Amino acid sequence: MRVSWVFLYKRALLGRLAAVVPGAKESALRVCRNLKLVHPVLVYTASRIALFVVALGVLYLLGLRDPMFLVVAAFAVSGLASYVLLSKQRDAVSARIGKKSASLGKSGD
Repeated sequence: MRVSWVFLYKRALLGRLAAVVPGAKESALRVCRNLKLVHPVLVYTASRIALFVVALGVLYLLGLRDPMFLVVAAFAVSGLASYVLLSKQRDAVSARIGKKSASLGKSGD
């Protein structure tokens, strides 16, 4: 069973919130139950941006200092990483788009 990094992040964040704010535990659990309401396109886009930023930082720390080459290399590395790491999110996006286009096709007929 694969656990989404978004789920882990939200759990950690909500755990901290519940520890600091009295009575926030119920709200935190409600938000975790509504995790499926997050639009898959937003999750996928945020994941791609995060991978790009991480690749940019790692390449910079490895000594790549030319800004143009740094951005191009980070784009290539993050693209390859997203192809491997974000297949589940990509499938969710395509399912959502397919479902939306099917519903639009039925209403247009």
